[in-house]
Amino acid sequence: MAGSSLLSLPHQADAASFDCDAKVLQPDEKVICDNRALNDADVKMATTFDLLSGLLAMGSRGTLQDEQTAWLKKRQACAADAACIKTAYEERLKQFDETYKKINRPL
Repeated sequence: MAGSSLLSLPHQADAASFDCDAKVLQPDEKVICDNRALNDADVKMATTFDLLSGLLAMGSRGTLQDEQTAWLKKRQACAADAACIKTAYEERLKQFDETYKKINRPL
């Protein structure tokens, strides 16, 4: 019975914002799936993106999506360079922080 309980535990592959068990992964995705810190950064980025998308007005959401598409291309250009990928996440999360600070909030 102990073996069956291990099967119900979540796999690290389930944490990233994409399917780490996919048959075809890009080099950057392979590195993210194999590196816990990068995997965690990916989850934080995806979660923050979703939260910001819900807070922004319709026009700003489109801009955010366009920026995300451009950022994904930048991350993919890192290929298997973990340091480059880490820097890409740090820069994107900093951009999200700046975007959040500019959102008009009621007092």
